[in-house]
Amino acid sequence: MPTIDEAFAKLKGEGRKAFVPFVTAGAPDLEFTAVALTKLAESGAAVCEVGIPYSDPIADGPVIQASYTRALARKIKLADILATLGHVTPTLPCPVVTMVSYAIVFRHGPEQYVQMCKQMGVAGAIVPDLLVEEADDFAAICRKHDFSLIQLVTPTTSRERQKRIAEQTTGFLYYVSVAGITGERKELPPELADNLAWLREQTDLPICVGFGVSGPEQAKQLKDLADGVIVGSAIVRRIAEAETKGKDWALNEIGEFAREMVAALA
Repeated sequence: MPTIDEAFAKLKGEGRKAFVPFVTAGAPDLEFTAVALTKLAESGAAVCEVGIPYSDPIADGPVIQASYTRALARKIKLADILATLGHVTPTLPCPVVTMVSYAIVFRHGPEQYVQMCKQMGVAGAIVPDLLVEEADDFAAICRKHDFSLIQLVTPTTSRERQKRIAEQTTGFLYYVSVAGITGERKELPPELADNLAWLREQTDLPICVGFGVSGPEQAKQLKDLADGVIVGSAIVRRIAEAETKGKDWALNEIGEFAREMVAALA
């Protein structure tokens, strides 16, 4: 399995942009999560993001919140999630990262969390509630273990603060396209292009755009502005329908969606 740096270097050499899909661990169950990751990777995902269910999510919209609630109702545990990832990551052609609250990291111990993830083949973590002012120690742990700490920049983040976040980030920088929660949106904000252009001048890190990206048309708009797009709600919504339409239907849906997104970013 390539590292995040290797994945983006390969894409750059091929003149392509990254499609980064998000799935909730354990929704509808961990067996399906493993199969979904395999399907998304086979369909061209550059990096796969796995949400660790949390009872008090910071920025997740109703679709992802509902998936967390369903997973937690099944008493899902971090150890079970990581064990599942440990089985599937060696088989994937792309790296896997976790989206995780720092409360979970802190409860298990920052260094232990990183070590557990590394042992299971996980390449990095996105920690949306970790403030840049409080992230130095965890960033040092991540660097020591060659584990990417992917941090978020929002439209309301001051430019000085954006620079500090970029300096602390490894792997890629997660740019939140809108001020608000995750979810599918029909249009991207008009100021997004200028914001990304400015940020591009401040860092050599790949920049991926998430929150509100819901389909190929938006991906086409972003492919000349960013290094990749992150899509969560549009995938989680399709997976949620597995309970009524069947798991095979959901797998086919997310596979087709992934191929459309990859083609739009080519």
